[in-house]
Amino acid sequence: MPDIAQYLHIFVTIFSILNPLGLIPIFLSITADESSDEKRRTITKMLIAVIVILLVSAYLGNYLLAFFGINIDSFRVAGGILLLLMAIHMLQAKMPPTKTSKAEENEAVQKEDVSVVPLAIPLTAGPGTISTVILFSSNTNTLVDQIALGIIILLSALTIWPILMLAESIGKYLGATGLNVATRIMGLILAAIAVQFIIEGILNFVKTAL
Repeated sequence: MPDIAQYLHIFVTIFSILNPLGLIPIFLSITADESSDEKRRTITKMLIAVIVILLVSAYLGNYLLAFFGINIDSFRVAGGILLLLMAIHMLQAKMPPTKTSKAEENEAVQKEDVSVVPLAIPLTAGPGTISTVILFSSNTNTLVDQIALGIIILLSALTIWPILMLAESIGKYLGATGLNVATRIMGLILAAIAVQFIIEGILNFVKTAL
């Protein structure tokens, strides 16, 4: 029987890392010169790229780890640390440096097409998101779980569409303070999940050693 609570946990985790509300200020900045139709096309191309990147990570990521001889528990601890660093910056209402730097944001403003780089990667489907998807994929033991993970990734990514389409309205309504509060809440959730990943990885190391 499918574990609905576990599926919900995965959805909340991926949504928190994607943090579409925190993406609004950057999106508005680097698409300031685009028309409504151009922004719609940018968002569409970005979502396609994000979905492809995350699905490939989910279904091929573990094979890549095996190829390099990386133990999944080592990856779980490393991924947890990466998520914790992201969460700390989100709690400070800052864009995590693992996603993009100020220089990259400034360069993006000058680009004609920002849908794939930097919007899709690394701003949305960055190292933290990819690591988390691979970790969740390592726990899918049945075909149902694998299909469910793909659907969750799809739904999580699709939540970005209405938020970015209404980015200007949401930004005006919530203001900088509201967006920062939302980012901090996502950061708190992410911090708890990151600690859980780290603890699970360490405990598995200890069990193996004993």
